[in-house]
Amino acid sequence: MKRLLSLFLFSLIFMGCKNDNSLVFEPSNFGNEPCANCASVSISIPKAIGNKKLDETINTALREEIIFILKYDDAVDAGSIDMAIKSFQNEFAKLKEKFPEESTQWEASINGEVSFENERMLTIRLDYYLFTGGAHGYGSTRFLNFDKTKATELNNEELFKDILDFEGYAEAKFREQEGISSTASINSTGFMFEEDMFYLPENMGFTNEGLQLFYEQYEVASYADGPIILTFPFEEIQKFLTLQTF
Repeated sequence: MKRLLSLFLFSLIFMGCKNDNSLVFEPSNFGNEPCANCASVSISIPKAIGNKKLDETINTALREEIIFILKYDDAVDAGSIDMAIKSFQNEFAKLKEKFPEESTQWEASINGEVSFENERMLTIRLDYYLFTGGAHGYGSTRFLNFDKTKATELNNEELFKDILDFEGYAEAKFREQEGISSTASINSTGFMFEEDMFYLPENMGFTNEGLQLFYEQYEVASYADGPIILTFPFEEIQKFLTLQTF
């Protein structure tokens, strides 16, 4: 009897560990001290501090996204955030050496936060700004979406039961928001969708207000228009989503 009870308690503990999708984050900061002759880099992101596969998946995805944003010097094997910062700074140093009178200070700022979390899903939002000379800098947003139960990062198609079905719904809402008739060309008011066909943005993710679609500057409109953002409340779009959000 005692042996059966022990086995039962062990099974409960095992199942509890197996289904433990709780996450703990701590701030993680990278960058350099300000100086007159170097690029300025400031990074603040959440770091998952457990030992589960899910923690590793989240931290790896964040690292790879930041490396992608910062890496300018192909000669540097940027396998870490610190090396990506070095790549960014090396490129500025080479430019300053070649054009000492013309080069302006480079800047990179990246800030990440958990924008949505429930038992099944997690979304981390990265807001970043880069200035590498020219008339203006460039700011944008990246969403990283995760299935907590499978400990995997989700691509956009995996967010939906049928992404084409959702795309049709999103187009109708886009036209409504931007004042475009259902019978008019999607580019009739000045948008720049390729081949004059509506499509979903590369960046989309969840916030407490719902699913956000984020069209970057230049993605479908001019820089002056800024990013185009649509937010869909969960109760309106749950039927399209693969995972339960509320």
